[in-house]
Amino acid sequence: MDKKMPISTGNKHILEIAIPSIISNITVPLLGLIDVTIVGHLGAPAYIGAIAVGGMLFNIIYWIFGFLRMGTSGMTSQAYGQRDLHEVARLLVRSIGVGLFIACCLLLLQYPIQKAAFTLIKTTREVEELAILYFRICIWGAPAMLGLYAFAGWFIGMQNSRFPMYIAITQNIVNIAASLCFVYLLKMKVEGVALGTLIAQYAGVLMAVALWIRYYKPLRKHITLKGIWQKQAMSRFFSVNRDIFLRTLCLVIVTLYFTSAGAAQGEIVLAVNTLLMQLFTLFSYIMDGFAYAGEALAGKYIGARNRTALHQTVRQLFGWGVGLSLGFTLLYAIGGKSFLGLLTNEIAVINEAAKYFYWVLAIPLAGFSAFLWDGIFIGATATRQMLVSMLVASVSFFVVFYSFHNLMGNHALWLAFLVYLFLRGVVQAFLSKKILNGNPSAHSA
Repeated sequence: MDKKMPISTGNKHILEIAIPSIISNITVPLLGLIDVTIVGHLGAPAYIGAIAVGGMLFNIIYWIFGFLRMGTSGMTSQAYGQRDLHEVARLLVRSIGVGLFIACCLLLLQYPIQKAAFTLIKTTREVEELAILYFRICIWGAPAMLGLYAFAGWFIGMQNSRFPMYIAITQNIVNIAASLCFVYLLKMKVEGVALGTLIAQYAGVLMAVALWIRYYKPLRKHITLKGIWQKQAMSRFFSVNRDIFLRTLCLVIVTLYFTSAGAAQGEIVLAVNTLLMQLFTLFSYIMDGFAYAGEALAGKYIGARNRTALHQTVRQLFGWGVGLSLGFTLLYAIGGKSFLGLLTNEIAVINEAAKYFYWVLAIPLAGFSAFLWDGIFIGATATRQMLVSMLVASVSFFVVFYSFHNLMGNHALWLAFLVYLFLRGVVQAFLSKKILNGNPSAHSA
């Protein structure tokens, strides 16, 4: 294999994966936004609350199981780089099998999950009843969602982020059409929106299967039961995914605590933090696209043992990261406050947000390296190092917050969040030397 990769070609490969991934990321919140918009015109605030609570619950559940996509992406990209078509095919079947097993567990345990969730989530009786109705319908989408995670990770590992984009767009179209039909033609309410979401999820997985059959037909001959559940391969699969699961759990804890700590300071501060976090979320959608490119390309070059291309790809990714971070900082400095005005017309909230806005300006430069290293580490299946960096950053978040919150109030929360983002990147940069110089992963086969 050629050990040299022209710079223009490298950037082209990065953008070919990053741009469709960014589009896919942006479509993700649209599913929830569509549901809220439809019930928002039904005349009862409880409908909006039910969709918000139900949507939040499923976001947490599926966020925790996001390891299925990431682990599959890293291992598939390495097998692709090695030109090991047998393992490429086995990884898809293995990932789908594990996803379906987890989905069956969720379905069997749906009542305890429901009881635990609505014990912790405090809301009005009417909202709770409607949210439970939404939950009981949408939980049946678990097999489709976890199957889609397996397919998305596999497609990205195969250097193909266009198919996940097509699937995401299709899901949104189906969701809009189905939900509108159920609500306005069949006169359903929350249950109509839930059914629309459920149908969209299965439409997505059916499209994934159809795309695989149409474009990856030659791989069918490599799918055999032999080796799929082989002990060593399964041990590596679960070892990689265990580390990502624990890392994601830390991320969820920090994110939920950030929201909870803001809520404890009053409705205004909670609203301010929620609005300002939208600017971070927008930035994260863009950087995640480049992280996906890191997953696919780093894994491919590590699998192919092409260190020259790997190093060049890392340099190019960080070139994009620095450029985009400076661009977002400038964009937020010029138009960030106007953007907040589009999200709310509450003068008290906008005025209070101005006190914390400089923290948002620091987020892009403080946080971009964490996103990029995450992608590179996933591609390298260096998940133990990812977990270590997340543990260090998460502990630092709580240390900084509790050290300064009496003195700085909500500013301490934002300081802790910035330290958390920055340390994730710094620790991963320190741990990356072995990955980039010949020892890619503790979990490599």
